[in-house]
Amino acid sequence: MLRECNEVVRRKVPASLPTLAYLLELGMVEIASESPDDFIEQASGIVAYEPDAYVLAEAMSVNPDWFITHDKAHFLKANPSSSLAFRIGTPGDLIQALEDEFTGKS
Repeated sequence: MLRECNEVVRRKVPASLPTLAYLLELGMVEIASESPDDFIEQASGIVAYEPDAYVLAEAMSVNPDWFITHDKAHFLKANPSSSLAFRIGTPGDLIQALEDEFTGKS
């Protein structure tokens, strides 16, 4: 997942790479080793597109609080988070949730 994130930022907004590194450090991001087969099987049952199923399996292996994405087709519209222990959303969704929590709106 991190490799994919890095490649996308490098391709689309390379000047943002230092900001990405800062945010990853600030967010105490965990790096998962290769996903166990059971997570890949579970993820494949949730997301049909194989590359995204692998990304989801990696997330499942570290059990994050949030999975942040802009992938509307496979993650946001499909809404697989109902069967997961973590929330899936955009960066804006996370910011809104944090704001709601901070202000007591949740």
